[in-house]
Amino acid sequence: MNPDRLRKRAAITRAIRNWFEDNGYLEVHTPALVVSPAMEEHLEPVAVGDRFLHTSPEFGMKKVLSAGLCRIYQITPCFRAEEAGVHHTEEFTMIEWYRVGAGTAELMDDTEAVIAAAAKAVGTHLPAFERISVDDLRSKANIPQTEDETEWFQQWVDRVEPTLRSPTIVFNYPTWQSALATERNGYADRFEVYLGGIEIGNCFAEEINPSILRKRFQSSATKRQTMGKPPHPIDEELLDSTPKMPRTSGIAIGLDRLVMALTGAKHIRDVQAR
Repeated sequence: MNPDRLRKRAAITRAIRNWFEDNGYLEVHTPALVVSPAMEEHLEPVAVGDRFLHTSPEFGMKKVLSAGLCRIYQITPCFRAEEAGVHHTEEFTMIEWYRVGAGTAELMDDTEAVIAAAAKAVGTHLPAFERISVDDLRSKANIPQTEDETEWFQQWVDRVEPTLRSPTIVFNYPTWQSALATERNGYADRFEVYLGGIEIGNCFAEEINPSILRKRFQSSATKRQTMGKPPHPIDEELLDSTPKMPRTSGIAIGLDRLVMALTGAKHIRDVQAR
């Protein structure tokens, strides 16, 4: 635990809240204890009886959007089991926000503005973000195309992510990485944000067709069973809510990782009160 970095974390959090307030976002609080923790098969939840601590507030916030609110954000603890390392802890803090009527291009602008406000709060100035596609990054690294998902991830982690030291937004992911994002022009309409070689954020142009989402939940459940793991329950309230959502994009940023990148911390525990 580092007291100086905790002070900087508080300044960053305050600046982020001020940015949302100034830009018409409403802070909301959704339940941390949920019936369905995630869609993605690789996410491991923390079980509490017959429910789970949320891995992100995504499902709850989408239900809020379906009730008619248009710009919402939340800063909340999240929980993921089996995650420990320099950039991972079982409990961490997520900044998540949604903007009705916006696409991923608008959320890129929001993201850069939020991070700039956070950096300014601790006297740091960041260069402009580079926006680059997955295909262009893989081409620069001379990585051949592959249909094997495991091989693709390994190539990405070993040969691409370490090169993303400067502020970078990466877009046009393969459709098999859509998760809850819609598909557009043969790609998943989503992007990820990198600072100092660390992935700190993940944005989706939200898929709102419940039939498509149900198929993705079922596909993920099948993969988890193949891995010898229990499938994630389907959140039926979420599927009932999505047809009521207008066109929306949303992004989640790991606050701990953002503080690490802006303060030079080498371990996530250096920016957490423990």
